Amino acid sequence: MLNASTRDQYHTLLDAITLTEADDQPAIIFVATDAEPITITRRAFKAQITNCAMALRGIGIAPRDLVIIAHTQNLESIYAFWGALWLGAIPSMFPTLTEKLDPDFYINNLAELTRFSNVRVVLTTDDFAPTLSARLPCTVYGTSAWLNMSVEESLPICDNKAKETSGLQADDLPSPRLRGRGVGGEDITAFLQHSSGTTGLQKGVALSHRAVLNQLAHYADAIMLNDQDVIVSWLPLYHDMGLIAGFILPLVTGLPLVLMSPFDWVQHPALLLKAIHDYRGTLCWLPNFAYNHLARRVRVRDSDRLDLSSIRAFINCSEPARHASHTLFAERFAANGVSMKQLAVSYAMAENTFAVSQTAVGEAAKLDTIDREALQRDLIAAPAAPDSDDALTQVSCGKPITGTAVKVVNEAGDSVGERQIGELLVKSDCMLTEYFMRHDLQPFDSDGWYKTGDRGYIAVGEIFVVGRSKDLIISAGKNIYPQDVEAILYEIDGIHAGRAVVFGVPDEREGTELVAVVAEVDTYDQEALRQIQLAIRQQIARATEVSVSYVSLVERGWLIKTSSGKTARAANRAKWLAERENQGNLV
Repeated sequence: MLNASTRDQYHTLLDAITLTEADDQPAIIFVATDAEPITITRRAFKAQITNCAMALRGIGIAPRDLVIIAHTQNLESIYAFWGALWLGAIPSMFPTLTEKLDPDFYINNLAELTRFSNVRVVLTTDDFAPTLSARLPCTVYGTSAWLNMSVEESLPICDNKAKETSGLQADDLPSPRLRGRGVGGEDITAFLQHSSGTTGLQKGVALSHRAVLNQLAHYADAIMLNDQDVIVSWLPLYHDMGLIAGFILPLVTGLPLVLMSPFDWVQHPALLLKAIHDYRGTLCWLPNFAYNHLARRVRVRDSDRLDLSSIRAFINCSEPARHASHTLFAERFAANGVSMKQLAVSYAMAENTFAVSQTAVGEAAKLDTIDREALQRDLIAAPAAPDSDDALTQVSCGKPITGTAVKVVNEAGDSVGERQIGELLVKSDCMLTEYFMRHDLQPFDSDGWYKTGDRGYIAVGEIFVVGRSKDLIISAGKNIYPQDVEAILYEIDGIHAGRAVVFGVPDEREGTELVAVVAEVDTYDQEALRQIQLAIRQQIARATEVSVSYVSLVERGWLIKTSSGKTARAANRAKWLAERENQGNLV
């Protein structure tokens, strides 16, 4: 198994145990609410991706070509991703177009990405391929079209009764494949993770085979990964948590992966718990909102008799971890064997492949009670009594994993001391190579440190994240850039361009940030105001799949501007919160 002691035995991701030990051990078990589980053995998995590599070769895909997989999350998209890797191409998962998204916004964004990144091909569903073909500047293939380029004996996709063997061998591919044992092979880009803006994909995070393997080896040690582990995941594969922890990690280390559709999980959250019970899952990564979603949405009758005690760690990641969410989850499922000792935390980002830090598995994440006033006024995480009026509980993200260093700097870029608030900077051996085809963006400072844009502090060697220097909002696991939403607002009749602001508001009940909109208008007509509010909610939902929780329409001159004429987002947020408190509308 890949870990620090065996790292030198792995040269590329194609050395994954799931690919090199083609036996009848399960690689992926795909579960769904209304269907029988589909078990894909290692042997079948290797045959499937080899056929996909042949099919991609048949449509002219060559090593180093960028392949976008804009597909529903199922076994087909998984095979396409690994088939592209096998061929030496560069795959990247793309979020799925859902009924909540406006197709024009989605397609326009994808078109921009394909032009800017020189995408070679987009793989999608048969139904959606004609629409994309008419709008994108690159070749688009539906499933049937590109898979027909495969060998005659290709295995049917997602067929539980698929043949376990194939006459096609790995070395039969009629093109050179990346093996990574040559000079610089490990440093070749393996795949892209795209940082996600509100309306679609933005910067392509280019990750080398070396960086990904280093991350997997270090992280395996951090979570004490062993050959008895079973990973259970519903996470989308276009996000670093889902792609790395809930997909690539188990396949490279040869552990069984129990996988489900994120859409299925959202509608039927008990599906995750049942999968843990049925397959004795031991590791599961979740964004913070998922703890609240499970605790509040799973009916008691659906969780009765489910045993979750096999889990070594539920790992909170991708959003600020909230102690209230952990407590709610642990209390709700205590009868099912869940305790606070199972609730771990990781600080992660796509630019570092995945994890920057990790709390100790088997121990409750450390809590740090600090003084809110000192935090806001003096930028110091001063310890406070838990029963203090200004007490604020911070959840530790743990210590940096091996190979990764973290420091905190002030606005001048100088390192600050223990418990002082500043920007978190990261340096590691699993960092991105570059932002793909974005030479205008320099992710590192002059000393090679990556500037995360996150604010936090270090106490007793552990990392605590308190906010973001950027204006990024994380709501229900979604990265929401306020500027993107504001651009949509400016297209709505009755709202003046530059006279609206969007920000996040923490919500303890939901365990995530809610989205608030404040916009200046000229009218006082109640029906007109109602129509503007309705348009705001509808157009943002259609364009971004973001739900707006608060809409405040205000008179001209309400918004606070900086001396340069920019909207002062933090000041407007503080003003809005103060007005709601004065009116008795506490958030």
